[in-house]
Amino acid sequence: MSQESSNDKKPTIPPYMKAISGSLGGVVEASCLQPIDVIKTRLQLDRSGNYKGITHCGSTIVRTEGVRALWKGLTPFATHLTLKYTLRMGSNAVFQSAFKDSETGKVSNHGRLVSGFGAGVLEALAIVTPFEVVKIRLQQQKGLSHELLKYKGPIHCARTIIREEGVLGLWAGAAPTVMRNGTNQAAMFTAKNAFDVLLWKKQEGDGRVLQPWQSMISGFLAGTVGPVCTGPFDVVKTRLMAQSREGGELKYKGMVHAIRTIYAEEGLLALWKGLLPRLMRIPPGQAIMWAVADQITGLYERRYLHVAPS
Repeated sequence: MSQESSNDKKPTIPPYMKAISGSLGGVVEASCLQPIDVIKTRLQLDRSGNYKGITHCGSTIVRTEGVRALWKGLTPFATHLTLKYTLRMGSNAVFQSAFKDSETGKVSNHGRLVSGFGAGVLEALAIVTPFEVVKIRLQQQKGLSHELLKYKGPIHCARTIIREEGVLGLWAGAAPTVMRNGTNQAAMFTAKNAFDVLLWKKQEGDGRVLQPWQSMISGFLAGTVGPVCTGPFDVVKTRLMAQSREGGELKYKGMVHAIRTIYAEEGLLALWKGLLPRLMRIPPGQAIMWAVADQITGLYERRYLHVAPS
C-alpha cells in the first residue's frame, strides 16, 4: 500500500499546454474587453476632470471620435494579451515544477505565490511594458482626423518612440509594471487554485473538467484582489508610459517621484484613478480567460492524464 501511495503522484499538465490555453484565452478576452481598457486609460490620464465617470467618458469618446475609438490600440492589446498569457501560463507552470513536493507532486501556497510573482515579473519585462507603452500612446490620442494624429498605428508608434526617445522609451514605466504584474500574478494563481478547490473540489490532474461558468466564477473572484492592491502602480505606470520627451523635460522622473507628485498635486485618491473600470475589466477578463484555458487544460487532463480506477 505504501508503495502504491508513494507512486500516486498527481499527473502534471505540461507547460506548453498551459501556454496554449493562455494564448487562446487572451485572444477572446482582448476582443471582448478592449473598450473598458480604453476608458480606463483615458480616466487615468485625465488631470483636469474632463470626464465625469465611466459612462460619461465612454459616451464622450463615441460622440467626439466615433464608436471605433473604443477599440483604439486593439492590435497591440490583443497581441500583447496573447503573448502575455502564453508566457504567464507557461512560465508559471515551469516555476511551479521547482516547488512540487517530491512525494505527492503538490505545490504549496508559498510555491504558488513565488511562481506567480516570477511569471508576473517575466511577462512585465519581456512583453507587457513595451506593448502597453504603444497601446497607451495610441489610446491617449484624441480626434477624428487620422492625418492629424501623431501616431498612425502601432508599428509607426513604436518606430516614432524609438527614434525620438531611444529603444528604452519602449520600457518607460517598467518598475511599476514589474511591481503590478508580479503582485497581481502571485495573488491570482494562488487565489484561482484556492477557489477551484473550495468551490468545486477541483484538483489538477483529477480528470475533471470544470464547466465554463465554474471557471468564470473562480477566475472572476481571483481577479478582484490585485487591482485594489496595485492601483497606485497601475496609475504611475500609465503616467510614465504616456509622457514623451518631445516637450523637453519629463514631468515624472521615475516611479517614486511620480507617486509623490501625483499625491502632492492631486491627492491620495488620484493614485486609484481608473480603479472602477479596472475592476470592470480585469475580473471579467480573468473570468473569460480561465473559462477558455480550463476547458483546454481540462480536456487534456481527461484525455491524456487521467486513468480511471480499475
